[in-house]
Amino acid sequence: MLRITSILLILALAGVSQPSFGQGCVAIKGTAGICSRPSDAKGWEMNLNNRYFKSYKHFVGTEEQHHRIKEKSNVINYAYELDVTATRTFNSRWSASVTLPIMAFGRTSLYEHDGQTRHATHSFGIGDVRFSAYRWMFDPKTAHKGNVQLGIGIKLPTGAYNYTDYFYKKADSSVLGAVDQSIQPGDGGTGLTFELNSFYNFTHKLGVYGSFFYLVNPREVNGTSTTRGGVASATAKKYNTDVMSVPDLFMTRVGVSYMVNKLTFSGGVRVEGLPSSDLIGGSRGFRRPGYIISAEPSVTLVTKQASFNLSVPFALKRNRTQSDSDKRRTADTGVHAQGDAAFADYLVSAGVTFRL
Repeated sequence: MLRITSILLILALAGVSQPSFGQGCVAIKGTAGICSRPSDAKGWEMNLNNRYFKSYKHFVGTEEQHHRIKEKSNVINYAYELDVTATRTFNSRWSASVTLPIMAFGRTSLYEHDGQTRHATHSFGIGDVRFSAYRWMFDPKTAHKGNVQLGIGIKLPTGAYNYTDYFYKKADSSVLGAVDQSIQPGDGGTGLTFELNSFYNFTHKLGVYGSFFYLVNPREVNGTSTTRGGVASATAKKYNTDVMSVPDLFMTRVGVSYMVNKLTFSGGVRVEGLPSSDLIGGSRGFRRPGYIISAEPSVTLVTKQASFNLSVPFALKRNRTQSDSDKRRTADTGVHAQGDAAFADYLVSAGVTFRL
């Protein structure tokens, strides 16, 4: 029974899929890891995970810009992502996975176009593919009450990071330009991922879980213009916001799980974000750094053929922090500079995992 509980808790921890990144203009793409369940069975598993959100509330720091919605000047992002993950279990301790994300984004705004009429830009395609290897640090055959899994991976720049669409600057004309960073399928960088997943069972029904993920993106900028088909200003060039940055990403989750028959209910807190400064490499270029603290309820159903998961993280705190360019501009002018970003209230993540 404890072994079954361990499996269910790990499935709840992993969301039976990749944990869902991304809730708005803070471009936190879905690059988090998948935590495989402890098992002696060798072979392949396939995971399909879908997620969707709509971001439309603007924040500067933690202060919501309510007037943006009243004026109808807010930016609205619609994001759908399908992650296809194949996991190979070699033995009870080692596994590896490859994830192919497929993205479909839409974005409507006034300021990117003529400033008077709301128009839309879109993007579609594969995102950045990721390969990962995982190891349970304690032997699952004896570590029934708890375990820790470490993972390391590489993210390749397979997704388009200069996707273009038309911007309507006048009523009778349009110009082709790169879409906003938040709806670019890829970021243009080759990155390294580091993960830690863990669980501990108090009883055969009750347990806790925790996980941490960090993507290191050494590349500083990807060269994609932020002018949307226009010409960069002198200020944008001075503070390097005329081209897109390649930022790091992070996420952490902690929570409690409770098993009832074939269902596992879990609830916890997740923090996901995009830092203003990278661990390795420069931090210049345009980015919207920030983080979201969310409450994350989820439910997992495990059958003989497949596992199903549904989670709906909803935001408790949203913070658009100062970027590198904001900090440099503040230092130069003596006037505090801080951009805004649009965030979602919640996202919906639903996935299924089955053994091949």
